[in-house]
Amino acid sequence: MSFTYVIPDIHGRHDLLCSALADISTHSGGGGGVIVTIGDYVDKGPHSKQVIDRLSPGIPGWNFVALKGNHDAMMVAALRDPARMASWMEKGGQAALDSYGGDPSAVPVAHIAWLDASRLIHVDAHRVYVHAGVDPELPLEQQSEATLLWKRYPRGYAGGFGGRHVVHGHDNDPDGPLLYEGRTNLDTLAWRTGRLTVGIFDDDRAGGPVDFIEVRGPPAGR
Repeated sequence: MSFTYVIPDIHGRHDLLCSALADISTHSGGGGGVIVTIGDYVDKGPHSKQVIDRLSPGIPGWNFVALKGNHDAMMVAALRDPARMASWMEKGGQAALDSYGGDPSAVPVAHIAWLDASRLIHVDAHRVYVHAGVDPELPLEQQSEATLLWKRYPRGYAGGFGGRHVVHGHDNDPDGPLLYEGRTNLDTLAWRTGRLTVGIFDDDRAGGPVDFIEVRGPPAGR
């Protein structure tokens, strides 16, 4: 039996990320498998730089898939075009910049390149993994970047994508994760609540998660 472990929106919580990776290793018995991070590595939480330092080299012994989130895209855009800096700051970018010492020029080019190169979508036999969501009326190859990074499903919407279950984050719910027949929303506002929920998916079985790993840390400001 093999599993795919999905880590949602980290938002600078390096402490929760490290705990999650340790717990995943324990759960897997050190046997490896697939880890998918579904974006939003930066902003809001205190340690965006450390998160990228941890993930950008890959995760030894694992098939690691790093997907891009809307906050990652905003950071890249702002650091390449100063006209977009104010918008990024308004959406939590100051915390990310502070983790680099407050100077945009101190952000390594390699960090910007890693965020920019992160994939928008990952598909396996049973599921679609994406930061925000997909349009069920369009083929996957025709999905727009705006949909994949910014979509919000109607509250309670239970559909997936054809016969595949959709696994996403982006639209946070502190009481989540939110589980529906066709999709799973893993984003529990971890940067603020201190509760990060990792979804565990059986690679041989269709549908939603078979289990969770819940990581607890201090809420924001504590």
